[in-house]
Amino acid sequence: MSAQPAIHGHRFMVSAGHDQAALAAYEILEAGGNAVDAGVAAVLTLGVVLSEQVNTAGVAPMIIHLAERDETVTLAGVGHWSRSLDAEAYIRRHGGQIPLGVERSVVPAAPETCVQALERFGTMSFSDVAARAMNLAREGFAVHRTMAQYLSDYRADMANFADNMAIWMPHGRPPLEGERVVLADLARTFAFLCDEERAHAGKGRAAGLAAVRNAFYKGDIARTVLAFYKEHGGWLTEQDLADFRAPLVPPSRWRGRLGGEDLEVLTCGPWCQGPMLPWTLAILEQTGIQGMSPDSVDYLHTVAEALKLAFADREAYLGDPDFVDVPDAVLSSAEYGRAQAARIRPDVAFPGMPAPGRIDGHTPYIGAAASTGEPERVSADTSVVAVVDAAGNAFCSNPSDPSWDVPVVPDTGLIISSRGSQSWAVPGHPSVLAPGKRPRLTPNPSIARVRGKWIMPFGSPGGDAQVPGNLQFLLNVVLHGMGLQDAVEAPRIMTASHPNSFAPHVSDPGRLHVEAPIEDAVMAALEARGHRTQRADVFSFKTAGVCAVRKDLASGSLSGAADPRRPSRAMGW
Repeated sequence: MSAQPAIHGHRFMVSAGHDQAALAAYEILEAGGNAVDAGVAAVLTLGVVLSEQVNTAGVAPMIIHLAERDETVTLAGVGHWSRSLDAEAYIRRHGGQIPLGVERSVVPAAPETCVQALERFGTMSFSDVAARAMNLAREGFAVHRTMAQYLSDYRADMANFADNMAIWMPHGRPPLEGERVVLADLARTFAFLCDEERAHAGKGRAAGLAAVRNAFYKGDIARTVLAFYKEHGGWLTEQDLADFRAPLVPPSRWRGRLGGEDLEVLTCGPWCQGPMLPWTLAILEQTGIQGMSPDSVDYLHTVAEALKLAFADREAYLGDPDFVDVPDAVLSSAEYGRAQAARIRPDVAFPGMPAPGRIDGHTPYIGAAASTGEPERVSADTSVVAVVDAAGNAFCSNPSDPSWDVPVVPDTGLIISSRGSQSWAVPGHPSVLAPGKRPRLTPNPSIARVRGKWIMPFGSPGGDAQVPGNLQFLLNVVLHGMGLQDAVEAPRIMTASHPNSFAPHVSDPGRLHVEAPIEDAVMAALEARGHRTQRADVFSFKTAGVCAVRKDLASGSLSGAADPRRPSRAMGW
């Protein structure tokens, strides 16, 4: 029996990482908004009710399918390092580490990405879509179990920042499940942005949205942020904020045949880890996985080894494409997938992260993790929203950035994106920090479809667990014919042989987390092939938290699934 019910509808559908975010999107759809309006409403709400993991001034990558144009686009919702950054001095001063505090902040991308999505593809005002987020911040909301546990895990880190503690731990301890959290300063920030929009609304919707952007990146909010960062030794400048725009770019993609259908999978591009999903699918298509049972040793071994190969290529080749020539098309090609699949031994696991594949004209980065062993904590930040509206438009976003590693800007409720934690302070690494360069972002919303049959936006929180979680969910749907909720709830594995995306980039060679209820006999057989297995709980936090919506194009029926590993919910009509 499923832990959560499958949700079905015929008009619109949303699935999000928190019930209040799903409700925010649902209300916008019910009021006549489209998938983008609804998705932005959910993104803003997640920055309140999941503010331990998602920040209003953090990141918000988006993938959007426009049904009438049959076109899929992405917004690269991650900021860059300050153009004033002295990278050599930074690396020297911090001994190759990315320290806590303002020095790990990059330009906040989420506000710009939300405004641009509304400008280009939405129909409603910022004030309309921000209403529920603002009300929840002002009136408060009940702490859910995930927030209580997360803040408990990161209490010692947050204790470095007194103002953060005053907001999220006002009693000097992590809040208990069911207690109320109020984000009064953030509510006032929302109110200010809405007031600025209304003051310019007489000139039209576009002028109002532009006023929101200007208020954040050029106006009073920008001045407050910059004064605080100057006082505390941050790098951000007036020009960094004023010039920032989230690029609108085509998706990465893979086309192949799985489950007897011609499948297309679209992800955000090599400015994030999204292309890893197409790369892994390109490998798996060339294996015998299509004839394997999803709970068999052969299947789990094959998935784990394909993921190790893709993680190795991520480490070797993936970095901001404005700085790095990423061979994305080669890595997702059938020819390259065939060569990589041939490296998988059916009876012996790679003992750690394998060597990257070789690509003509490209020199892979070969380096070691900063340290090895099990990370002290598994990163938990990020959330997700997936939407399909009545017209068939699809939206997915993974907003993110936590509340414990950078100080809140006083009187704003804003924590400026700490995503610099996913850069490397290691010269030569494809994601080494540099002025104007983006970190290698983990959040990576996706869309899968079979043309003329169905379309499905989906995504997950979980740092490096995102692609493995998304992959196993997708395989459950297309290979094994599971319904969406069953596909989300099925047990997963997670490899840890690669350097973790978060500083200090620890790896755990050979480690394979195996979620219950995968049987002990299967774990023993995986051990016999060389995997260092470790039992994960049922619905483990370590194995991602997928949300998905699928629309059947022939019947118009919709289904939504929400992962019980997080406080996720689906709603539809």
